Amino acid sequence: MVTTSTPKKLAKVEHLKTDSNYLREPVASELLLDTNYFTEDAIQILKFHGSYQQDNRDNRVKGEEKDYQMMLRTRNPGGFIPPQLYLALDRLASDYGNETIRATTRQGFQMHGILKKNLKPAITAIVQNMGSTLGACGDLNRNVMAPPAPFKKKPEYRHALTYADRIADLLTPQSGAYYEVWLDGEKAISGEPAPEVKAALATDLNRTIFPGDPEPLYGTQYMPRKFKIAITVPGDNSIDIFSQDLGLVVITNAKGQLLGFNVYAGGGLGRTHNKEETFARIADPIGYVTKANIYDLVKAIVATQRDYGDRTNRRHARMKYLIHDWGVAKFKAKVEEYYGKKIQPLKQLPAFKYLDFLGWHEQGDGKLFLGISVVNGRIKDDGDFKLRTALREIVQTYKIPMRVTPHQNVLIYDIKPADRDKIDKILIANGVEPDPTKIDTLVRYSMACPALPTCGLAVTESERVAPSVNERFRALLDKLGLPDEQFVIRMTGCPNGCARPYMAEVGFVGSFPESYQVWLAGCPAQTRLAQVYTDRMHINDLETFFTPILEYFKRDRKPDEGFGDFCNRVGLASIREVCKH
Repeated sequence: MVTTSTPKKLAKVEHLKTDSNYLREPVASELLLDTNYFTEDAIQILKFHGSYQQDNRDNRVKGEEKDYQMMLRTRNPGGFIPPQLYLALDRLASDYGNETIRATTRQGFQMHGILKKNLKPAITAIVQNMGSTLGACGDLNRNVMAPPAPFKKKPEYRHALTYADRIADLLTPQSGAYYEVWLDGEKAISGEPAPEVKAALATDLNRTIFPGDPEPLYGTQYMPRKFKIAITVPGDNSIDIFSQDLGLVVITNAKGQLLGFNVYAGGGLGRTHNKEETFARIADPIGYVTKANIYDLVKAIVATQRDYGDRTNRRHARMKYLIHDWGVAKFKAKVEEYYGKKIQPLKQLPAFKYLDFLGWHEQGDGKLFLGISVVNGRIKDDGDFKLRTALREIVQTYKIPMRVTPHQNVLIYDIKPADRDKIDKILIANGVEPDPTKIDTLVRYSMACPALPTCGLAVTESERVAPSVNERFRALLDKLGLPDEQFVIRMTGCPNGCARPYMAEVGFVGSFPESYQVWLAGCPAQTRLAQVYTDRMHINDLETFFTPILEYFKRDRKPDEGFGDFCNRVGLASIREVCKH
């Protein structure tokens, strides 16, 4: 670790990690206690195992104990969900959860409402059905994202999914604690990592690993904070690459053979209201590395953050702050020390576009895939809308896999053309629209985090009010003579930014009960940060607040100019002046 002449006081969680015996304690001991909650110390270590302890605020009774329950998150590189895993999650949602499954913005699933006593059997069932929750939360690499489209004749997409799996394996905790705690030592039912991944884990390149340590890459303290990686292909920004700690872009030759990767680093969206030293930041270009060197480069970047990231101030611990404080040149030089060679210049790329892959598509091998819109990621049955029932029937009947998308939707694939009409009928019979052109574009491109009642950080609503916000926006656009207008709306109940509102054309960030900070001037491709327009807009004032802004947009926009690009061009100061906000 970095040494200084005056040792700094480490954050409490750093001591908890060191004393945890590589993530075993106090979780293992507290699982044996007849209590309905974990202590604060255990909660911090439990995150590494893929779970957060929550309190359902809707069920709070003054003077009584909190309504403790666990949120459990799966780890699925590239969003891959084999059929038996999906059916297991569906059963667990009824047996232990709240009858819903929630697709996340990092291509996994979350389950809510699990009691402490049911946490072990739930995790055991997930692992026994080809899943995992290890590393879905905590101070280490999170789920590795990749475009979910299963194109068989677009080799760049296959490369991205392959390396999402391999880099996830490279950065998975190695100590064995997960299987000891949840499966009584029984190893997962999964394949061995690729030979080159095993070799990279065993190779001490310029102090990137700790030889002989149970955690060769992480050591006893793991990372200073969470670390997020995404891999994509040229032109495809379905994974919000500039919001990641580390972003990789596949580079191929004319034959589709993998040559290497463009590298971006230092993105991150979490921040804290009224703490100007915290901020959203987009990733910087770092350079290009060949295919043969990608694992060494990933290890070098992880080691740089591991050894020099801030372990004293949790709010300053993400890699984006290290790069901001050092500058890209110093950061790159330090990475090259660990890497052992110079990083090459970036390869030229086409402009990025946002893709969601909804609707029916050819895979390229004679089979089809279908992207299904899931409003705010919540798979549920609600009245005549029975998405959960429909997906269960489809997966049970056709035994087909699924991929969760970065936009909280799902793709089902390897579908025989003869089964297309049958699957459409199942969806329509359960109130689910398979044709994305019949879904309001505001709904199609919006996202919201869960927020209240379960997220302890939320200061106001998000998922539960987002549908009504979209409806109100559509009504307002119709009223103002903008019926065909579409833009990206994202909403979160707190400034942590889990639904990535800071990359949206319109971002709502919870700041007070029933009130939101409003961010404008992002772009549809999610390649530009939005900017703060106001710190507090009460949800009841939405129409009054946005009417003059949209009237200004309608009057002064350029041909084919979108709302986010308009706001960026004219500037927020101009909008405030014209709208008298």
